[in-house]
Amino acid sequence: MQNIKNIIFDFGGVIHDIRYENVGEAFARHGVNGLEKFYSKDFQTEEMDLFEKGMITPDEYRNYIRKMTGKDLSDNVVDEIVNAILIDVPRERVELLIRLRKRYKTFLFSNTNQINYDCFTVRLRKKFGFDIFERCFDAAYFSQMMHCRKPSPEGFERIVKEQGLVPDETAFIDDIAANLEGAKAVGIHGIHLSKGSILDLFDDELYIKQRV
Repeated sequence: MQNIKNIIFDFGGVIHDIRYENVGEAFARHGVNGLEKFYSKDFQTEEMDLFEKGMITPDEYRNYIRKMTGKDLSDNVVDEIVNAILIDVPRERVELLIRLRKRYKTFLFSNTNQINYDCFTVRLRKKFGFDIFERCFDAAYFSQMMHCRKPSPEGFERIVKEQGLVPDETAFIDDIAANLEGAKAVGIHGIHLSKGSILDLFDDELYIKQRV
């Protein structure tokens, strides 16, 4: 894998540990049952799709949750439920990303939403004492700011164009196999992190172990 010069990373499930089940459990804590499958690795509502594309505002999404549940949940409670998916970013992953940036041009492309973004940016700056998105990446792309989300090729095309990347010299790492299709459509190599950690993908010289 010595031909790869650029790496685009997914965020949730690759760098930031997440647990989808936490969302249904958070709903249940606030008296809303039966929503265990409301948000999962393989499914999310049309409203969440729109929210992740920045096509509806946080207030509009909160109102959707209140209407959908039939409960007058406060903004803070809705945010707590939405943010329940977020676990943590292990320090060793940040240390790896900082090292990788010395060998590669590194980028982030995350399907996220403004409520999650507002939460994890504050938490991670507090934990690490610096902005990990500035320290670890040449550029970070978030779906709600781009108005497109994976697996659409549109986001990958924009990154390639804006950053002047050669697709065949670029790898994209994601824990969701379907998201790799958008990268492959524009000629970027896809790496599926189906188990383990990104630390397992690199050898001692920081070359990618997995063939693409």
